[in-house]
Amino acid sequence: MRPPPGGACAAGGAVHARPRNTRYPDLKSTAMLTERQELVLRKVVEDYLEGGAPVASKSLSAEVQWGPSTIRHELASLEELGLLAHPHTSAGRVPTEAGYRYFVDRLLPADDGAPSLSLSLVRRELDEAMRVTTETLSQVNDLLAIVTAPPLETSSIKHIEVLPLQPQVLMVVIITSTGGVTKRLFTFNRPVDPGLADWAASYFNERLVGLGLGARMLQGRLHDPSLSSTELEFVGALAPVFTALEDGSQEALYVEGLARLLYGERFSDVSDLNALMDMLERRVALLEILRGALGERDVLVRIGAENDSPALRSVALVAASYGLPQRRLGSVSVIGPLRMDYGRAIRSVRDAAAQLSSFIAEVYDER
Repeated sequence: MRPPPGGACAAGGAVHARPRNTRYPDLKSTAMLTERQELVLRKVVEDYLEGGAPVASKSLSAEVQWGPSTIRHELASLEELGLLAHPHTSAGRVPTEAGYRYFVDRLLPADDGAPSLSLSLVRRELDEAMRVTTETLSQVNDLLAIVTAPPLETSSIKHIEVLPLQPQVLMVVIITSTGGVTKRLFTFNRPVDPGLADWAASYFNERLVGLGLGARMLQGRLHDPSLSSTELEFVGALAPVFTALEDGSQEALYVEGLARLLYGERFSDVSDLNALMDMLERRVALLEILRGALGERDVLVRIGAENDSPALRSVALVAASYGLPQRRLGSVSVIGPLRMDYGRAIRSVRDAAAQLSSFIAEVYDER
């Protein structure tokens, strides 16, 4: 199907683009096209996105009012400008990366404001909300979706429970300000006094509630020389659950839809796909790239060579940040082949970021 209406030219913001001539040396001019050239370019891009085959002048003549000779002239002009390419094995044209960029920046229909997806994030914990967002974005776009969660150090400890499950087994439950829940079981060599477990819960809440998860003072706050030897030993036995919180305070990354890139011959060069998969395994490098969206006011679109990382030079990236009014906390993004439905990707990423921002505002009580 054709790309649905809506996208980059919405009233709510513009898609961010880099200077074209620095990324596309074959683009001979950055001047605006004529109205006829823009229509021909738009038809070529839309038809190619729909069918995946080079678009010939004969097929275009059925869609516009000009004759085949006029269309062939405009196709040749667009090719000369570097916006279209002419595969040797076909009489038709295909969009170049610069052609996609022109299409995204100037030819996508205005957004009608209708939401493109609904995430249903109400009353979900943070981790579940991130997963729902990633899964929904991947399904809606049939692409790889990646969501970065807020760094754990932006959360604080809200409540701690120490629950006896069996005479010798306890569970420590830590609830964070963002709705996250951490659970860990502890097994002792002898039965644990229930009163000691109740005391430990009160002690932990008194000492740790309100502290950020990334704060290295967690362990220090647990030590009190006035405690008895039994209390000190018991606190020491349960302390590793808080060490794990500190060690796990790296930014979480949610990925969904990798299999969607493995079918349909979306990558003509297997090495391109291997490079992308290697990057997904190197989370630090990928996180650094996605942080680029945090400084943008609206949707960030990088097409092929616009991506700084060699692993992304054969794909397109659409990303947007979410968070609080004065603080960006993470990003939502989709990655796919250059032949993607840019209108749908831009709208869905923008909508997902907006809905996550509303969810985060409620969680942080900063609406």
